[in-house]
Amino acid sequence: MVELVWDGKYDKDGKRVAPLRVSLPFQTVETVNESAQQRQRTLDLFAAGRDPEWRNRLIWGDKKYVLPSLLPEFAGKVDLIYIDPPFATGQDFSFQAQVGDDKFDKQASIIEQKAYRDTWGKGLDGYLQWFFEAAIILYELLSETGSLYVHLDETVSHYVKTILDSVFGLENFRNEVIWCYRTGGAPKTSFARKHDVILFYTINEKNTFTPQKERSYLTGQMRHSANKSIHVDEHGEYQNIIFSKTEIKLYRDKQGYYTMVNCRDYWNIDAVGRTSKDRVNYPTQKPEALLERIIRASSNEGDLVLDCFCGSGTAPAVAEKLKRRWIACDLGRFAMHTTRKRLLGIDNVRPFVVQNLGKYERQRWQKAEFGAEAAYKTRRYRRFILDLYHAELVEGYTWLHGRKGRRMVHVGSVDSPVAAGDVRQTAIEFRRAIGAGANGPRAAGVDVLGWDFALDMNETAQQTAREAGVKLRFLRIPREVLEKKAVDQGDIHFFELAALSVSHQCARRELSIELTDFMIPPDDVPDDVMKAVRHWSDWIDYWAVDFDYRDDTFHNQWQTYRTRKDRTLLLRANHRYSEPGDYVVLVKAIDILGNDTTKTLSVKVV
Repeated sequence: MVELVWDGKYDKDGKRVAPLRVSLPFQTVETVNESAQQRQRTLDLFAAGRDPEWRNRLIWGDKKYVLPSLLPEFAGKVDLIYIDPPFATGQDFSFQAQVGDDKFDKQASIIEQKAYRDTWGKGLDGYLQWFFEAAIILYELLSETGSLYVHLDETVSHYVKTILDSVFGLENFRNEVIWCYRTGGAPKTSFARKHDVILFYTINEKNTFTPQKERSYLTGQMRHSANKSIHVDEHGEYQNIIFSKTEIKLYRDKQGYYTMVNCRDYWNIDAVGRTSKDRVNYPTQKPEALLERIIRASSNEGDLVLDCFCGSGTAPAVAEKLKRRWIACDLGRFAMHTTRKRLLGIDNVRPFVVQNLGKYERQRWQKAEFGAEAAYKTRRYRRFILDLYHAELVEGYTWLHGRKGRRMVHVGSVDSPVAAGDVRQTAIEFRRAIGAGANGPRAAGVDVLGWDFALDMNETAQQTAREAGVKLRFLRIPREVLEKKAVDQGDIHFFELAALSVSHQCARRELSIELTDFMIPPDDVPDDVMKAVRHWSDWIDYWAVDFDYRDDTFHNQWQTYRTRKDRTLLLRANHRYSEPGDYVVLVKAIDILGNDTTKTLSVKVV
């Protein structure tokens, strides 16, 4: 068989470069739409040592880590995989945000740009290696009756087909489907490009497949005969007519008479236009009719569907409506937020979880980058983060690790979020150290850098700092620092945390919560967007409440959000408790850029 070879397929010793095989445990960061009864049942099953009920999964993370981490649990168990990997367009991670009546295009985050560079940075060679590694793991995930659909454009489809032939076997190629659509204008120097390619492969000939029907309009003599002999039934919906001694059921619409036939391999399905009812303002959004045809054809109710480039969430949304189980993944924070909102807009959506790889991905990076010996590893890690923050390392302290200008710097660990105790100890050490020696602080200020922050950190820690006479700033260490190319190119930015203010009242067993303010640091916001904000609530796109937070996972028990058609946002939530007691309430707000901010409340119900 002829082999397709690209730069990077083989290492310097002539061995084929294999995909990353590290398996990391997933962390559930949110459970969405789970009732109190379902939540308690999950806890009871866990306590009894039994497997909890299935929950569909929305996973935020890089495919190179997410896919191999799925293998231990799902190898040979996925019934259908649909992927719409990035094209060479630059649009794959951008999105359109809205403030009031004003819209603006938000470019990809640094980590998304880095992922795009990893895919296309070396041109076609880089893309082919990237896809080859993904295809191997996707093959291992598929069940014996499973199918793979790969959505591509004309620039790479012929190369990708060669790779899929080598991974799946040429005999398991089923179709090259051409999706035809009408959008945009037409160039003057070539024919208008109005189609995508979808490659359809299976593991073997035992694959699940249900033929799908499409309209076939009558032409020529058949249409003429129909016009002469048609008879409308009492409902006015269809007629029967005889052609060549065969009775055919006909239907009629504005285009004429048609009959239903098995789908061919070219599909005329409208793209998502400006007036499409399922439009979510995502540049690469695919129509639900397209995914419905694929999912109905190659899966049954209860089957497991995987999309590891879910984007606007079309695949999981359609899988949910068709009563399939699903796993959806994406690298983009805004893709996660868009998909979550879209799923919540489905009537009677089943509970699902939001997951990531969290600290485990960072731990692996730290060990690989700085070694296994604890003290040496920690010191090198802190120096690395301080260098990226343009701060210098200081010695002789436990909680103060660096200095930037007139401010000291604390670097949070990779293993756990910055907690109130960390801030308290940092403030105490800071006060003791003022004016002490050459490395001592010269001004009352500390920048606290962290991967994650304990809930409500911005407010509770600021109170601790005020009592100690210390001015604190909290900045998030961006995930980009894990990526060597982003570091080498200087694409690292530390952003301050947003602050959410909430008031509440509890009378008897009725709780009322109201958002009263939201402040977002302006670092990542264009000037024209800042000018468009007329009220602090314009920053918020979505907020949700867990009325009984138990220090484990945020359970989304109530939510409100803006939609394309309805830009209003409720600022008050109400809840009735069935039992008295002391409750912790967690409020989560998602801003228009997809970033989340949390607030905790202590509530006494009598």
